[in-house]
Amino acid sequence: MTYPTTRRRPRQTVIGPEHTGSPGPSQSTRFFRHRSRGAILPALLAAAACGGEGAARSAGGDADHPEVRPGIEVLLSDSLHLVAGRRVGLVTNHTGVDRAGRSTIDLLYEHPDIELVALYGPEHGIRGEEQAGVAIESGVDSRTGIPVHSIYGETRKPTPEMLEGVDVLLFDIQDIGVRYYTFVWSMTLAMEAAGENGIPFVVLDRPDPIGGTAIQGTVLDPAYATFVGLYPVPMRHGLTPGELARLTVGEFGVEAELHVVPAEGWRRDMPFAETGLPWLAPSPNMPSVESALTYPGSCLFEGTLLSVGRGTPLAFQQVGAPWLDSEELARRLNGRGMDGVRFDPVTFVPESPGDGKFGGEDVHGVRWVPTSDSYDPARAALAVLVETRRMSGDRWEWRVGHFDRLAGTDAVRLGIEAGEDVAELTAGWDEALAAFAALRSPYLIYP
Repeated sequence: MTYPTTRRRPRQTVIGPEHTGSPGPSQSTRFFRHRSRGAILPALLAAAACGGEGAARSAGGDADHPEVRPGIEVLLSDSLHLVAGRRVGLVTNHTGVDRAGRSTIDLLYEHPDIELVALYGPEHGIRGEEQAGVAIESGVDSRTGIPVHSIYGETRKPTPEMLEGVDVLLFDIQDIGVRYYTFVWSMTLAMEAAGENGIPFVVLDRPDPIGGTAIQGTVLDPAYATFVGLYPVPMRHGLTPGELARLTVGEFGVEAELHVVPAEGWRRDMPFAETGLPWLAPSPNMPSVESALTYPGSCLFEGTLLSVGRGTPLAFQQVGAPWLDSEELARRLNGRGMDGVRFDPVTFVPESPGDGKFGGEDVHGVRWVPTSDSYDPARAALAVLVETRRMSGDRWEWRVGHFDRLAGTDAVRLGIEAGEDVAELTAGWDEALAAFAALRSPYLIYP
């Protein structure tokens, strides 16, 4: 895998106080290159078991588990110069909050030195209530009276008219570290628009909730670039929004004056439960950290007839169809002895699923249960695809365009149709992932 690069690298800085792994103002051209690994799975699962509610810990954390300060808090306490006295636009949704759950919209609107003049709503809307793929309408924020411009409807990139009167454009949304999630591509297009209009772009950074160490899955073939993957990154990229923004400016030709306000105190191997941040479902079918952890693989089934559990409390943790034998499917999958995962037979009933798959019907399939840090949901997905394809017979159907967009290639689908198994389907993955790891290294912020 080769990567296009831009010879001219526009200005980008990491802004904030001096703290471990996050360059301060005097280090804007010096980037830390840390690699760290840790046992993150037990805490991830503990968080998921209690609904992923990091907010359960009291404000301030404790000596063993200091809380993470999200970028919005660092901005207001240490980097106000980026926005003070300027007319501010904000790309955000309901996940843009501080540790106490106060909205970034309200925090900026109520600050005496900031003039918030425009909001920009991504997929699922400013309040995160719309289902996947539903166009978002422009309007007015009921709380502040500030205009809300849709960037998930007729346009997905802010137009010059939408940016009129904006002096600086901010981004604050909780991403989940997976290529298919559209929030970071809204960020990238907004950053591009800001650059074209001479407006500085500021990312208020947040942790990658599924960790920043693992890199997994296919690296997107640029021929399959869409809004579920604009640039050649893996399914699970292990980057925060700020790091991904830095990568796109440094390597993929996005020209913008980029500033990243880091999430203070976050480490790449830190389980989300230890951050002290509340888990607010970024979209209606991302209920927990556990769903996010399996999403890099299970989302591929959106490109098939199988259900991914939308309309259940375990969306993206289970897949199935009414015609499958769940016990036999689990037996086949567990018989493969895949590292880091167990497959439990399940029957579930989707209630008003947003994807329209099998609403009110008994769906038989498997739940993916991570068992160790070696869990690779992308490789697990291929095993499940192979076996469910075999067991479905004539009932099987690809949603070809959508599946290939998600996979970032047609090679996965064509390989399965040709009878290839997981080892053949993943040939070349390690080399491509190693190349991406080297590419991303200079843009990492956190230890």
